[in-house]
Amino acid sequence: MTETPRSRARHRRRKTAVAIGVPLALTAAGTMAYGTDTGLFGAGAQRTASAAAPAWATATADGFASVNSLGQNGTYGGRDGKTVTVKTLADLEKYATAAEPYVIVVAATINMNPVGKEIKVKSDKTIVGAGTSGQIVGGGFFLGTGVHNVIIRNLTIRDSYQGIWNDKDHDFDAIQMDGAHHVWIDHNDLRHMADGLIDIRKDSTNVTVSWNKLSDNNKTFGIGWTENLVTDITIHHNWFRETEQRNPSTDNAAHAHLYNNFLEDAAGTTIKSSYGNYSRGRTRMVLENSYFQGMRNPVTKDSTASIVQKGNTFVGTSGRNESGGTAFDPKSYYSYSLDKTADVPSLLKSGVGPRTSIGTTATTSAAAATTLTVAKDGSGQYRTVQAAVNAVPANNPSRVVISVKPGTYRELVKVPSNKPHVTIQGTGGSRKDTVIVYNNAAGTPKPDGSGNYGTGGSATVAVQADDFQARNLTISNDFDEAANQSLSGHQAVALRTAADKVFLDGVIVTGDQDTLLLDTAAKDKLGRVYMTNSYVVGNVDFIFGRATAVIDRSIITLKKRWNGTSAGYITAPSTVANRKGFLIANSTVNGDVSAGSFYLGRPWHAGGDAALDPQTTVRNTNLSAAIKSTPWTDMSGFSWKDDRFAEYKNTGPGAGSASSDRPHLTDAQATGQEVADWLGGWTPTAS
Repeated sequence: MTETPRSRARHRRRKTAVAIGVPLALTAAGTMAYGTDTGLFGAGAQRTASAAAPAWATATADGFASVNSLGQNGTYGGRDGKTVTVKTLADLEKYATAAEPYVIVVAATINMNPVGKEIKVKSDKTIVGAGTSGQIVGGGFFLGTGVHNVIIRNLTIRDSYQGIWNDKDHDFDAIQMDGAHHVWIDHNDLRHMADGLIDIRKDSTNVTVSWNKLSDNNKTFGIGWTENLVTDITIHHNWFRETEQRNPSTDNAAHAHLYNNFLEDAAGTTIKSSYGNYSRGRTRMVLENSYFQGMRNPVTKDSTASIVQKGNTFVGTSGRNESGGTAFDPKSYYSYSLDKTADVPSLLKSGVGPRTSIGTTATTSAAAATTLTVAKDGSGQYRTVQAAVNAVPANNPSRVVISVKPGTYRELVKVPSNKPHVTIQGTGGSRKDTVIVYNNAAGTPKPDGSGNYGTGGSATVAVQADDFQARNLTISNDFDEAANQSLSGHQAVALRTAADKVFLDGVIVTGDQDTLLLDTAAKDKLGRVYMTNSYVVGNVDFIFGRATAVIDRSIITLKKRWNGTSAGYITAPSTVANRKGFLIANSTVNGDVSAGSFYLGRPWHAGGDAALDPQTTVRNTNLSAAIKSTPWTDMSGFSWKDDRFAEYKNTGPGAGSASSDRPHLTDAQATGQEVADWLGGWTPTAS
């Protein structure tokens, strides 16, 4: 895909130039932090009393937004008002501009009309996305003079970009404030806007910006546009990725506290950083335990500003890295704790942006959940996972959590279709502590002499029940190919799902060939799967099937075959026509295999069915050098070019430019291939 040449832009007010260096390659993620908070969104409820509000509806800010000043005691948004759910622009604007307090839950993708529209938010508002489904496209929010006590949380705000990189004609921001105070911007995904992702201007103060992903933008995050020394701001745990300038640029801030942020300039892309954290004017900045990867001019200051650096890490950076002057002690204003700098990249990659738990409301079925305990040593109710599954009553109306103590459980587990709402959850400190493993392969004879298991029947864990969840555990098939060369059929499935609304959170699914079978109950049945914060390990067609499945914020690890060779295929979708297939998003592909040895996928026309229309989209994902430069290939006489295979804004040494052998989505096409489009109104949440 041809990119428009991008010229360097400068801060609006001053014209201090910065030197240009060469960033080094991005280091592929090798670890992930486990854990997300969870909840359940009741889509039918339009209003609920604030007295029964969940924790996210009454959450309060940390940092400078928590400090009492200007007659406002901290930042708590609309918690004292009613909670409303909106799915249209008209309703969002109605409640955001109302005089009274509201908690406004955005439960759909809302397109701004006209493009660039910024809703003028009034005081005492919480605007929060419902899980990952709240998206604002083509515009954003404006907070004017005196507006205060506003929370903007858990939203994706994107795509007002008008095709001009250094755009001086379209001031289309995601979030802009002029003279506002006590504002908390938290857990948002902000990207691809015509101007700033965040603009904090004209004496705005008592602002905290936390746990956001800011990406694919030029003038990203500006603070100042004032001669006064007023602004107090905290910026922590934000991931700046592929942003050219203002990361942030901080002008005349009285107190700017930046900590545990990750600034990343990925190699091999058209977006090159001009500078990272910039302290200008009379700004006093404290910069702590942040991680800079590949950035040009990672930390800069002008002669009148101050920067005190503590505990920061710089990898592959170049150009200016400055400090000097005196600043302040943030702990004299509020308490906070620092994460280790080395942990910041993995912590933020798995932790920033919208959470499935925020903006969702627990239901009575969740409250009625039953817990069954499993322990190999007899300290639980059951010694095997299957025994606990067997104890779940047929057609159970509410959630049953099977809580599995650490250990290795060598057994086959089947969750039949008449046992919905089952969660299998490890209780260890790591997903590696609880392991369900077996070693059947497609060619393994059944004990009763009735034939072989076949590919689908080889699964260690087989899920046929809707609304299934697995959390914090490992599911493995350890079939030994080297020792079974005489066996016909080496496909060995670790996990097979053949159900709808399957949520896999914080799991490892590992094997060799055909590791993860994402299926449906029947060809005419929908089977949606959402996997996040997880690992999938394998080598040949190891993510395959006809489900509508998302692998989000996860790590796909490639492994060598039984004989030590490097060759394989990540996906083999067998999607039914007019359905969505596989979406790999916001993830990392890595592994100790040879460069150029793996395909992203090939079309599986199961049973030779020409009516199928296999689909894999890989987007916003870091690809290791193992990926071939022509990443798609044919299968069993079917050409991948007759089906649906595409990429969008992937990075890393395995990424490549668009060609007839490597199709890329356009920006317009990518708008319709987001995670929410795959899930079709389902918000995956623990319940």
